[in-house]
Amino acid sequence: MKKILSINLSLVLLLLCSCAQQENKDTRFLLDTVVTLTASCDSDTLDGAFALCKEYENLLSRTVEGSDIYKLNRSDGFVEVSEHTVNIIKQAIYFGDLSGGKFDITIYPVSSLWDFNKHIIPSRDEIAEALKNIDYQSIEINGNKVNPNGTKIDLGGIAKGYIADRLLEYFKKNDIREGIIDLGGNLVVFGDRDYTVGIKQPFSDGKYAARLKLRNKTVVTSGTYERYIPADIKLYHHILDPKTGYACDSDLCSVTVIADSSMNADALSTICLLLGLDAAKQLIENTPDTEAVFIDNDNKLHYTSGLTLNNGEFTLK
Repeated sequence: MKKILSINLSLVLLLLCSCAQQENKDTRFLLDTVVTLTASCDSDTLDGAFALCKEYENLLSRTVEGSDIYKLNRSDGFVEVSEHTVNIIKQAIYFGDLSGGKFDITIYPVSSLWDFNKHIIPSRDEIAEALKNIDYQSIEINGNKVNPNGTKIDLGGIAKGYIADRLLEYFKKNDIREGIIDLGGNLVVFGDRDYTVGIKQPFSDGKYAARLKLRNKTVVTSGTYERYIPADIKLYHHILDPKTGYACDSDLCSVTVIADSSMNADALSTICLLLGLDAAKQLIENTPDTEAVFIDNDNKLHYTSGLTLNNGEFTLK
């Protein structure tokens, strides 16, 4: 588990425009990341949101003993799981199909070989053996029962987005009018005020490539600079290609997706980085109510047609 101080967030909330009537804010370590919730609510309601985070962590984490994913990864057949687990696995399969297999939640046998904290690079033989057990299309779903058919599931590329969407539902059901949900860089802003969000300059120390001015949107960034192992010839980053078992060979180093659904933004940001600039831009242009900012390996900005850039700040058209 990463220590709080070692986490490198891709998105930084820079400015709140207007004033909240009553605002509570708290930060806790959950979901293997720093979770910060800010909302115009009392402390009991905020505590309830953190409790919901913990509930989903106990349901969807592959490392929490007794979670749905923990049980699925140790099963030899169908396992009855929660409605939430079924829903997120179905969506993950959809994104697997959408990406031509680039997004694959059964990548765990490979991803578990890499240790980006201790800079451990697995051998080619280890990767080749692990690749034999990667195939999201092997997963069977029958009602609320799931059979991974020998694969092992890791929802790391989509779970935080799903949880952020559920937290937004929770706040709205409790008549909370405005706030910020920040799950380690998976950011949701809601309410009747604008927020300015900074997109980090890759491989820089506290610099921003651009800003986003948003209202009632979710933003997620994936970047090759977030976790990586430096090497003599190339950089081994944590966005792994399920076809090769190695860091994807992409002309992008950062993708920021702006959408209405945090789960969609979470998955799409990873998919876009795996696809590369041209295919990623086409994908986002064909996805309703979704925009993206791309930073290529030469630190050049690219963005989709629904965004306007003025003096370093993006706004939605």
